Amino acid sequence: MVEENFLTTLKILTIGESGVGKSSLISRFVDDKFDPEMAATIGVDFRIRTITIDDKLVKLAIWDTAGQERFRTLTPSYYRGGQGIILVYDVSSRASFESLEHWLLEVDTYCTRADAIKMLVGNKIDEDVRIVTRDEGAQFARRHRMLFIEASAKTREGVQCAFEELVQKILQSPGLWESNLAMRRRLQLKNGDYESSGWCGC
Repeated sequence: MVEENFLTTLKILTIGESGVGKSSLISRFVDDKFDPEMAATIGVDFRIRTITIDDKLVKLAIWDTAGQERFRTLTPSYYRGGQGIILVYDVSSRASFESLEHWLLEVDTYCTRADAIKMLVGNKIDEDVRIVTRDEGAQFARRHRMLFIEASAKTREGVQCAFEELVQKILQSPGLWESNLAMRRRLQLKNGDYESSGWCGC
């Protein structure tokens, strides 16, 4: 089966205020498309993409969630098992940057993996007006021990690099994903035993 060629499947979460461009970043990464009229996410959605990192084939399940407060009841199940977390803010919005502390608190509260890798992404660097400087973003990321990159879903800049760097860092932390691999191997072995038991050796 093709599935056996995958090293592992990683759960990547994107969080941040509504309107910062989470869905646009995912769409650019998965489909290489940008829709300036993209509607706000309702509830939770997720997309799949397979990438190769250091000659390893990795499947990404990228979860997208609404930033609005009324969808907060979805939070616990959304965070469960997340191995990588992308926090997104809009460089042209001071409010979206200042809300990052709230989102980090939510991560600490609900994420079931204390060692999940976090990346801060300053999106919309294509905008004419910048409110949040690159240095501010970098300092915030350092203070909270996160990876950091600026990007533009509109122009593609930084998008591929953001996801690849995050995945590479996760793969460098075997405790985050080797349990997935062991479980899949056990399932494959179990399925193999089941299939072979249907044959008579005589």
